[in-house]
Amino acid sequence: MAEPMDITVLDVVGSVVAIDKPSGMLSVPGRGPEKADCAAARVRARFPEATGPLVVHRLDMDTSGVMVFALDAATQRALSMQFERRETEKRYIALVEGIVERDEGVIEAPLRLDVDRRPFRVVDYEQGQPARTRWRVLSRETDRTRVEFEPLTGRTHQLRVHAAAARPAGLGHAIVGDVLYGEAGERVRAMLDGGEEPPHGEALQRLTGAPRLMLHASWLRVRDPGSGKWVEFESGAGF
Repeated sequence: MAEPMDITVLDVVGSVVAIDKPSGMLSVPGRGPEKADCAAARVRARFPEATGPLVVHRLDMDTSGVMVFALDAATQRALSMQFERRETEKRYIALVEGIVERDEGVIEAPLRLDVDRRPFRVVDYEQGQPARTRWRVLSRETDRTRVEFEPLTGRTHQLRVHAAAARPAGLGHAIVGDVLYGEAGERVRAMLDGGEEPPHGEALQRLTGAPRLMLHASWLRVRDPGSGKWVEFESGAGF
């Protein structure tokens, strides 16, 4: 039996808590008691003195890495406004399928929800919301490329869609282990059409040939509402 996942507290600055969220853990509670366990609940348990709402942003369940939480309502409001105004800076590390030939670039491809196949997002230049991602190659392996992504907007699944979307709209290289937008995506679409939930854990590994989604929030810069100073939090990818 696999050991239960847990968060790692990276740092506490004033009323800001930075954690390293493992892949496979929800950021906030899902629907139903079986989905009550999440990063926010783990932070609440670690910091029972916290008051007010904790959550200021989210990561996809299958994405690991740096998240920040607030220990009081004033800090939560201030941090939430920073994310809403895009004043924060974020970087992600990913392994993508195949060899990326170019060294760097910027992807500008608007996104919208695929209402017929939730939770998929699609590129739509007429109805999509603006989405912009800066990227650069860190290294090239035998059949994979390590890429740093910097999302300049914060759309749901933005990095996953921008990575997988065919050129010239996107990078043209899906993130390794991406059960929605990688090679396994068509099978998952069929599962969703049949009313089934997308797989996770061992089922995900069997479907994609990877133990997890190889996407990690590696660096985050925010302004500490208490001191007014910029603070940075960092976490290694582990893959």
